[in-house]
Amino acid sequence: MKIRELEVLLRDAGFIESRKKGKGSHRKWFHKKLGRPVLLSGKANSDAKPYQLRQITNAIDIVKGK
Repeated sequence: MKIRELEVLLRDAGFIESRKKGKGSHRKWFHKKLGRPVLLSGKANSDAKPYQLRQITNAIDIVKGK
């Protein structure tokens, strides 16, 4: 799975990307139901690391109440 695919999953779940860019390729994503930001790093064409996929799916599950 690519980083851009994780971004699509976050957007579809209602997350909003911060307007302030992080350091390097880091980006913060926020959701009103989640009390902390979700950090995503890497270029859009890069392959997502297993821990990134786990973090994103866990955050989406929390937001959706699973």
